[in-house]
Amino acid sequence: MNSRLIRKLHRWLGLLFSLSVLIASGSGVIHNMMTRTQAPPPSARPSGGGMDVNAIKLSVAEAVSKLPEDKPEVQAVNLRGIGGQPWYQIYTKTSRGPQYVSAVDGKVDPAMDEAYAAEIAKNFLAGAAVKKTDFLTAFNTEYINIFRILPVYRFDASDALETRVYVSTTTGSVTRHTDKQRQFEATIFTNFHKLGFIPSKDLRDLVLTVLTFGTFLVACLGIALFFATQPKKR
Repeated sequence: MNSRLIRKLHRWLGLLFSLSVLIASGSGVIHNMMTRTQAPPPSARPSGGGMDVNAIKLSVAEAVSKLPEDKPEVQAVNLRGIGGQPWYQIYTKTSRGPQYVSAVDGKVDPAMDEAYAAEIAKNFLAGAAVKKTDFLTAFNTEYINIFRILPVYRFDASDALETRVYVSTTTGSVTRHTDKQRQFEATIFTNFHKLGFIPSKDLRDLVLTVLTFGTFLVACLGIALFFATQPKKR
């Protein structure tokens, strides 16, 4: 092995790919800070408004018959407490989202999904007033794919922290709770750990792969250099 060539490669490639080491170590520091400054993810426990089960008058079959679809193919049915009243949340094969039928009088309400989400958000924030600001069917820079669940509603609270929560009516829970300070830390971590400042996922993955492979290559050169420069035995 040509130790001089290996030394040159190790030196210049090490300088070039030291960027990935700096990014990785920086994201590790930020991650440790976030574990101290941020609360754990919200519980997936359903957090609706409760219900009076004695008020239920309709069976599931009767509720399904109230839907506007002709012979709907039901995939799932949940019983939800919204505004203290029992509602059937019905998913069919052809519907784009849940449909709601009152378990008391059979009323079908297309706006009940948003009302249910608002109630979940309000209860999670201890009764604080909330305002719907978005409905997400795809991930974005704040609600990233690690949160997994879509679609979700975003509700904002009018407070100094700029608190916002993301709500899934499918799980009946808050899937993400953040604010101005938490999101500032999360954005820095995403930019360091996943190069989130690169908008294209394909390009981002390519850069991450090149940096990681470069670091691996530099380590291999270092090992080769160690053996190539060993003193010769007499």
